[in-house]
Parts: sequence; structure tokens; C-alpha cells
Amino acid sequence: MPLRLQIFDYVRANGSAARADITRALDISAGSATTLTADLIAAGLLREVTGVARESGRGRPPVALRVVPEAAHVIGIKLSYNRHTAVLTDFAGTMLADAALPTQHTTRSMPQLLDEIAALIDGVLANGGKSRADIRAVGIGMPGIIEFDTGTIAWSALLEDRDQNLRNAFAAHFDMPVYIDNDANMLTLAELWFGEGRQKSDFAVVTIENGVGMGLVLNNRLYRGARGMGLELGHTKVQLDGALCRCGQRGCLEAYLADYALAREAATALGQPPDTPQSSQMLLETLFRRAKSGNRAARTIFERAGRYLSVGLSNVVQLFDPELIILSGERMQYDYLYASEVMTEMQELTLSEGRAPCEVAIHAWGDLVWARGATALALSALTDTLLGGEGDAA
Repeated sequence: MPLRLQIFDYVRANGSAARADITRALDISAGSATTLTADLIAAGLLREVTGVARESGRGRPPVALRVVPEAAHVIGIKLSYNRHTAVLTDFAGTMLADAALPTQHTTRSMPQLLDEIAALIDGVLANGGKSRADIRAVGIGMPGIIEFDTGTIAWSALLEDRDQNLRNAFAAHFDMPVYIDNDANMLTLAELWFGEGRQKSDFAVVTIENGVGMGLVLNNRLYRGARGMGLELGHTKVQLDGALCRCGQRGCLEAYLADYALAREAATALGQPPDTPQSSQMLLETLFRRAKSGNRAARTIFERAGRYLSVGLSNVVQLFDPELIILSGERMQYDYLYASEVMTEMQELTLSEGRAPCEVAIHAWGDLVWARGATALALSALTDTLLGGEGDAA
């Protein structure tokens, strides 16, 4: 990573930083810090601000550097099954406005998806008092198997067809650079930029909502695999010829943990006919209440899902040995999925005897943090472009 970009990222991550802080943190000379920060100031990306006066009251107050927030604006978008969300931020990453768009839980064509994206962009711009001309980049996160380098959606439960190039379709409708990635990667970026991951060099995020996703940070960088399609934890196999997954294969972890998997068994446990018109969300909420009130059939559904989760998490630990696993997503409201028994079994399934166990944190984030992670993708890519980086977008 170019040194100018390292300096800029350090200042943005810390909110503000004196040149002396930069030289110590990046182990560079004072002369290099002075020269390169002067370049960033001249480019309108950093500015000097007066710090807190010295305790002695003598001498000049220290001068700190901060990102110029009005230098650029970006939009982050999270596409989902029931509700799309968007966030508008400035160049410092400060959230200025948000918007949401209820959607139908059905597959859609690419033109229909673009119409929904357009409505969402216009909504967040109106809420933030900006126009499309003000936006320098857009980040989009969505469920599915995404080829990051090309913007191709190899498969997503949101789309009717496979192998759809969303980047090209977006470019034909909007005059804004766009960066597209799997939604679990977006949430991982949110943790890396704004959350607990800022303090870790290696950590994993496992998401459980309508599907099961995973993001991984290695050496402070988001890892995607050779083709940008790695870490599909939800589609690793936990049982040969097992339950049918919506991807079309059988035995995927997702087929035992995701909303639709739990809802499939919930209808039976609650004695409801398969054609009962009720959303998965309502069905699962009813199932959880029954489980908490002592209904054995309801409780076994969550306990079984918890055991499959322990298998999945143990595989993550065994393969990557992260410092931390963050469990996130709407389903984290169901405490059966992170009961002590689940965490204990996860540890028992790994070869970690005699070693410190992997730390596990529970973050039941709302929708906006996913979209904010998408702004981190857009900001990272835009910063690389402005500062002459490699353009690898986090």
C-alpha cells in the first residue's frame, strides 16, 4: 500500500492525528510525514486543526490533521429480501442520511432490481439534501455468490437468473462508479472500519439471517479468495444428501440455520398446514415464544440449529484460527443459537486443548450497519483512486 494512502487511512481511522503520531504509528521519518501530509493537504483531502493547548500553557498548541469531510460523498446500499437500506456518508465516513425501501420476498429480474436501487438512491439523496452529481462512488452489498472483480452475480436468491453483471447494468443507468460485494463482506468491513474489528488484525464475521454468510479479515485486510468468491460458509456441506438448500444443492449449513430452514420445521412444530399464509419472520417469532414457554418441539428446532452452528464455527476456527469470531445478523435475537452449550461444543470440536479458546462476540446489528459497511467499500475504492492506490477496495 502506498505510504500516502497509509497516512490517510491512519488519520481517517483515528478521527484526527498529529504528525508525530503518524511517524510513530507507521514507523516513518518526520520528514516523510511532513512532505506527504503536505501533499494530502494540497489535494484537499486533509486539513490542519488546532489541538488541545499544552498543560503548561506555553508554546503553540499542537496541530492535528483531519479528513476533509466535504471532499467527497458516497452511498452504501444493502439489498435484502424484505427491505433494502441505504446510507449517505461524507469522506470522513460520517453518516449524513439513510433510507429504506420495503420489498417483496421474491426473485426479480435485473431491470426490476435496478428500479429498486434507483428509488433507494433517490430516497437517501433527498433525505441528505444531495444530488446524484454529488456522489463519487456507490457500494452495494447483497446476498449471494459475487465475483468482486467483475461485478457479476454468479447466484443470488434475489435474482431470477444466474451470472448477471450488476456492475455493467448499473453503469448503463447511473453516472457513478459502483463496487459490488457479498453482504457478509460488507458487514465485515463495517466491523473493520467502525466496530470491534478495528482492534484486531485477524477476525471472522459469521452472519445468520435469511442466509448464512461469512467475512474474514487477515492481517487487517478483507480476504475474498482467488476469484472474490470465497468464504461461502453457508454453502459448505455438513451432511451428504441432507436438507435441500435454496442454492439447489443438499446438505449446506445454511439449509439447517437460515430463516427458511427454521421456518420449514416451524410450520410442523406449530401444527400449521404448509400453505398457511404467514411470513417466515412471524412464524419464527411465534416459534421462539413457544420455545421460551417450554414447548419441547419448538425448543429442539433451535437446539438442533445451534449444534449445526457449532460445527460451522469449529470449522472456521480450525481453518483460519482467528483471534475473534463475531456472530451477527437478525437471528442473533434467538439466544439458543449462542447458548453456552453451542460455544462449548464449538471448542470441543477444535484441536484447541490447552490453548486459549477463540473469542466469540455477539453483535445483533440492525440493517443500517450493513449499508454503512457498503460505504466503507465505496470510500476505500474511492480513496485508492484519488491517492493512486492499487484499487483493491479494502
